[in-house]
Amino acid sequence: MNNQPALSKSLKVYQIVFLGLAWMTPMIFFTVYGVAYDTAGGQMVLAYLIAFLAIFFTAYSYSRMVKAYPIAGSAFTYTKKAIHPRLGFLVGWALLLDYIFSPIIAILTFGIFMHTEFPSIPVYVWVIVMNIILALVNIVGIKSVARISGISVVVQILFISLFCLFIIKDIATDQASSSTLFSLHPFLASDVPFTTIFSGAALICFCFLGFDAVTTMAEETIQPERTIPKAIFLIVCIAAVMYIAISYFTQIAYPGFTFTNPDNAAYTLVKLVGGNLLSSLFITVLIIATFTQGVSSVTSVTRFLYALGRESVLPQKVFSYIHPTFKTPIVNILLVTAFSFLGMFIDLNTAVTFVSFGALTAFTFVNLSVIAHFYIKLKKRSFTETILYLIFPLIGAAFIGWLLTLLNKDTLLIGVAWLTVGFLYLFVKSRLSAPFVKRDHSKMTVPEK
Repeated sequence: MNNQPALSKSLKVYQIVFLGLAWMTPMIFFTVYGVAYDTAGGQMVLAYLIAFLAIFFTAYSYSRMVKAYPIAGSAFTYTKKAIHPRLGFLVGWALLLDYIFSPIIAILTFGIFMHTEFPSIPVYVWVIVMNIILALVNIVGIKSVARISGISVVVQILFISLFCLFIIKDIATDQASSSTLFSLHPFLASDVPFTTIFSGAALICFCFLGFDAVTTMAEETIQPERTIPKAIFLIVCIAAVMYIAISYFTQIAYPGFTFTNPDNAAYTLVKLVGGNLLSSLFITVLIIATFTQGVSSVTSVTRFLYALGRESVLPQKVFSYIHPTFKTPIVNILLVTAFSFLGMFIDLNTAVTFVSFGALTAFTFVNLSVIAHFYIKLKKRSFTETILYLIFPLIGAAFIGWLLTLLNKDTLLIGVAWLTVGFLYLFVKSRLSAPFVKRDHSKMTVPEK
């Protein structure tokens, strides 16, 4: 009998939604606003709509696969079981880029904004402080993470609502402006090429990352087969409504908005909308948002490493260890914390590069996994099932795969290099031992905390 401690099942739908939104960080709209605006040629509404459609089909595929395999592991598990173990490993290896560099993005962003507020304290000091706090919060347990995430998400949604209300007030009271609250102009591409808008959508997909991360918490969720799919769609739809609403109102209120530095374009926009008071509030909320994004990111990557360790893809004794008291993968948390100190030496663009390639690669294969599992293996081929298990995931795979090719050449080269390292690791491992230990997790029971 195996008496090894296991992850504690305690999460409900609303907690999963808050964790996903906290990982996603609704305020990410503002942090990438300048770059996204330039890349999409100013057509933010159309770019977000296109990104939402691509993500929606992928979210559907995730909801199908988590029903089939309600265990931690995300795209790695789905591809491994639906298509082939070795391909699953390579997809998991690519996804590792997304998960392991996401905390670094949060930590770096936190450090940059705190340094802006307190110029006398270097960025690396905030990186160290943030790392230690994230580790402690995650070690204490998943319930504490969910509570913190919930508070942060509420604060962010309130700020976004306030921001939109300021713009609506300006439109309603500005008699000199020809802008109205209802306009089709933001949905028309005008003279901007569609290739430009799609390039913007490829970058904007980064703003939706988070819905997939909650699948790594399946073994800590009550009734994951029902809870996780419902949470996935709520996360994607809530995010889409917020992003499109902000884009719509800013586009009709300030069609001629310009900026000189994409990095602080959002700050310029917020100051234009609400003056010094709203811009000060903006900095405060953004700092809170990046902190909770870091908390959720560490939670996701440590559960993903736990899944890889339990499957013996990574050393099992190290990565599948669960602390008997806290019921958390404490070794993984400490390893991720140590790795995140790289935030003192790399820049934000490098970290985002890793995340973008890993996420879009994983998304493509999750869509293909639905076809392999349901349409090919289970032979679900009625008219309705063909639409659900072939057409929908095929659209998702093609859409995401195309967006993947729109990433810049440096990103693609780094991604291919990382996959090559993973292939070499797999080759050496297969020569030293059996590549994968087959385990049946469908009958696993996870004790309550």
